[in-house]
Amino acid sequence: MTLRLPRRAALALLALPGIARAQSTRAIRLLVGFAPGGAADTVARLIAPRLGEHLGASVVVENRAGASGTIAASAVAQAAPDGATLLFTTLSHATNPFLLSGLPFDYATAFAPVSQVVLWPQLLAVKNGFPARDVAAFLAHARANPVSYGTPGNATAQHLVAEMLRMRTGARLEHIPYRGGADAARDLAAGVLDAAFMTTSTALPLLQANRVQMLAVCTPERLPSYPETPTIAESGVPGFALSDWCAMFAPAGTPEATIRRIHAGIAFALAQPEVLRRLDDLSSPPLGSPPEAFAAFLREEGPRLGEVIRSAGIRVS
Repeated sequence: MTLRLPRRAALALLALPGIARAQSTRAIRLLVGFAPGGAADTVARLIAPRLGEHLGASVVVENRAGASGTIAASAVAQAAPDGATLLFTTLSHATNPFLLSGLPFDYATAFAPVSQVVLWPQLLAVKNGFPARDVAAFLAHARANPVSYGTPGNATAQHLVAEMLRMRTGARLEHIPYRGGADAARDLAAGVLDAAFMTTSTALPLLQANRVQMLAVCTPERLPSYPETPTIAESGVPGFALSDWCAMFAPAGTPEATIRRIHAGIAFALAQPEVLRRLDDLSSPPLGSPPEAFAAFLREEGPRLGEVIRSAGIRVS
């Protein structure tokens, strides 16, 4: 869901001291916790110019990769709460508190949610020649035989969704972690892996070339881009869903008016035709959820993912 402020409300925000005009005198730093060229970096650089246009300031994307996004998160946690330093991160923001200890900040209190920006839907795909063409047959086969599956690494959204499916169904799924989603996709196409959980953007080239078979999507509802592909939930595992995402946070203590102005800038960026076209190319639906809706989502999603991590004994490598 996106939000566009009424013109009167937008003008009122512009008149507030310390928000628009103060920010226009300096660049806003958007810290990305992952490497250049990755999914999070791509989306951050896509929306940054339009976000800056709305805020009246240049938005500079800085990559602070490493430690599952915590290097960038630590820098933002220590930044002044004035809207000049922001964090752009992923689902790892919700899982890191259950995986990491000894951090110099507390995920629960160090950040103010601004918006869940973009969704990265996941799907279940199998190699060509795999003896199952739907989820029911896949699960029946996986209960009787070990099935290898690849992901971009331990504790990623793809690993979590697979563990959720394994625990819900009793499937004998054997995890093969890779250094990235592209590596897992390559080995699936080569027949080295039986299956893989991937984002739709990673899988798209393989699907278009008929190098793998998609069995289901991991979203609550079918995706408009794949209307014939069922969800896992409707394929015998009710309520099953998990998607990766990217989102923006500000340091805790950032004034509410500043947060709402930044959110309005995100909504503005996501409404631009060139941004929407690029997100469609990436199979990444825009969200732009308001701060309070995103905060409510995190209150539910964090404990849900934490329980998967605890029950499956997942550790970061």
